[in-house]
Amino acid sequence: MGIDESLNFIPVRIAVLIVSDTRTLDTDTSGALLAERITDAGHILAARKITPDTVDDIQATVRDWIADPEIDVIISSGGTGLTGRDVTPEAMAPLFDKTIDGFSVIFHKVSFESVGLSTLQSRALAGVASGTFIFCLPGSNGAVKDGWDKVISFQLDSRHKPCNLVEIMPRLQEV
Repeated sequence: MGIDESLNFIPVRIAVLIVSDTRTLDTDTSGALLAERITDAGHILAARKITPDTVDDIQATVRDWIADPEIDVIISSGGTGLTGRDVTPEAMAPLFDKTIDGFSVIFHKVSFESVGLSTLQSRALAGVASGTFIFCLPGSNGAVKDGWDKVISFQLDSRHKPCNLVEIMPRLQEV
């Protein structure tokens, strides 16, 4: 298990969506961190945007990106908590054709190692919508690091064995 260095790396095109009523591009540290990690890994940062914590705003951006053939993956950060303004799961889940249930389980396992029981306050989730993978992370830098460094980066590396998400991308819209 792990990365098979004898295989060719296939970059994917990833859009980053920050869900926040208060952040700007200048103050968005989690989005900057995610964008840096994406490009450092050899992937293409296809888009980056900050949107307010509303179902309509989140869905409008994500629908546009799902329809864009130049975007393979969407990673959001923020809005997965339990407060009234945290609506990312409510916005994203209806867009999914399929939910990637294992992502939440694995994210919480990894997060538990970092923040202990506080991980239960996150509603991190993932799914597939019209052939686009979508991952929803909490808004903290620590959660972005845990989500990308310990989970998502491996599944988006075409050399990861025994399997990865890149190898099934061409088959996501089979009927």
